[in-house]
Amino acid sequence: MAGNRDRFSTFSTATRLKQLGERTAAHVYRSQSRRQVRRSRLTGRAALLVLVLCTLVVALAYPMRQYVSQRSEIEAQQRAAAAARDRLERLRDEKARWQDDAYAEQQARKHLHFLRPGEVGYIMSDPGARPPEPHRTGQAGSDRPWYSNVWDGVDKADRPGD
Repeated sequence: MAGNRDRFSTFSTATRLKQLGERTAAHVYRSQSRRQVRRSRLTGRAALLVLVLCTLVVALAYPMRQYVSQRSEIEAQQRAAAAARDRLERLRDEKARWQDDAYAEQQARKHLHFLRPGEVGYIMSDPGARPPEPHRTGQAGSDRPWYSNVWDGVDKADRPGD
């Protein structure tokens, strides 16, 4: 009987383990099938989401590029307008200075070498400067008719070595 009991208890433990293994396998199989169903649904949703996002990116790419390029053009125009305002302000200042008779006289004296009556002006030449070359013509320009001077100028332009 003891052998029978051992056999029965062994059999019953083996049977229990077998049943437990079958239940566990069924449970694992059900959970795997659920995961597969969930994955396929999630994958479909993800694909739809990616499709919608790609559509939005494609639809908004050109307007965004236009927006960025227009913003850079606007910034360039604003910089040009600021530069023009600065130049206008400098020109207004210069115009106001030229309205002053003392400034106009100073500039005439400086650039045009004007003098007041009774003043003596001196012009210093630069010792390092080359003297101008004399004009080489056979006759003086005023002794000949004007068309001869013009024709001589054309002839000189045609000669490369002169």
